[in-house]
Amino acid sequence: MSFARPILLLACLALGAAGCRDERRDDPRTVDFWAMGREGELVKQLVPAFEQRNPGVRVRVQQIPWSAAHEKLVTALVGGTMPDAFQLGSTWVSEFVALRALEPLDGRGDASGGDDAVFPGIAAANVVGGRTWGVPWYVDTRVLFVRTDLLEKARCVSPLRTWDAWLDCMARVRDAAPGRFAILLPLTEWEAPVILAMQRGATLLRDGDGRGDFRSPAFRAAFATYTGLFSQGLAPRGSEAQASSLYQGFGEGLFSFVLTGPWNLAQFAARLPADLTGRWTTMALPAPDDHHPGVSLAGGSSLAVWSGSPAKDAAFRWTAWLAEPEQQAALYRASGALPARRGAWRALGLDTAPGTRAFWEQLGNVRPPPRVPEWERIATLIGRRAEGVIRGEETIDAALTSLDEEVDRILEKRRWMNDREGATRGAER
Repeated sequence: MSFARPILLLACLALGAAGCRDERRDDPRTVDFWAMGREGELVKQLVPAFEQRNPGVRVRVQQIPWSAAHEKLVTALVGGTMPDAFQLGSTWVSEFVALRALEPLDGRGDASGGDDAVFPGIAAANVVGGRTWGVPWYVDTRVLFVRTDLLEKARCVSPLRTWDAWLDCMARVRDAAPGRFAILLPLTEWEAPVILAMQRGATLLRDGDGRGDFRSPAFRAAFATYTGLFSQGLAPRGSEAQASSLYQGFGEGLFSFVLTGPWNLAQFAARLPADLTGRWTTMALPAPDDHHPGVSLAGGSSLAVWSGSPAKDAAFRWTAWLAEPEQQAALYRASGALPARRGAWRALGLDTAPGTRAFWEQLGNVRPPPRVPEWERIATLIGRRAEGVIRGEETIDAALTSLDEEVDRILEKRRWMNDREGATRGAER
């Protein structure tokens, strides 16, 4: 590394990353695109068709491992070497907005895919501060994978549309096979308590997303329901769950429900014994009331354009093209990544096909987690406090009090910024 590079990094940090760019890249007709994981390999196959439709525009794809993607993007932003367009995990959008790394998509026509064509909850995950920053590319959410044969054996009454019906069924499954459980909920995952809380109407944060709201009645009730699944023997604690893998346990009937996402459709089909074909399915989430399905998390991956790109127009054309139903359908056929646009679902028949039909139904009622840059740190704390209660190390009230205090400390700078913005608006009036 030359001596000029450290100076540039310090200048970027001092002046704001959005003002920095690599002076060596100034071609407005060449789009450098970073794609994560296997998508980086697959998207290269789509480039020739795009370049044929857009003569003179060139796309260069770089494949980035998901495990290194976040750090590499931040490093590139600070160093002014960001790609013109890039793939972005949906929970990262607010962070990169705060870093002023993204170019807003408002006024770019169909670049966002159109709210009428994208699942509304997925579109909302790309909106921060009333502006759209990402193009939904593919989606995921969590539903229940279910051993239908074991539910029939336990004489569960279908459909399981409400919490009451679901909890009753899980108790029947547990009682029908002593020593086994109803559902697998890994203690390392935060999604289950958050989903249940959102279903009860919990906001998770309050005061302009400046403080935790985990002692609210809605969150506490959902948290008690979640931890109660373990104390009632419906879900295995960590040591019990580690006795077998997810696929082995589900195949052997150690548990009959798994809360997971579309990435496991192909895995279940490939890893479960052949004689289980037709004896498992997917199910949209039950709701605490009659409004089925209950809400689940909006997830997936979006496409974004760097705010400092010298090739913004070409980058917008590239991301808008990737977001078209035809390209989303091609990505699904190659990888199994579920399209963000409903037109692609209908064209592929995914809205009615076994397995994906439950995701189609569920994606009609999804919500993003709070769109704050600190969310991933907060989510980790939620999982940690839930695990403490499940293991008997603290009470629910003590855990939620600590959670609010910890989150308030994490959000201290956000409160300061909110107060500063409020004072500025007041002075302008």
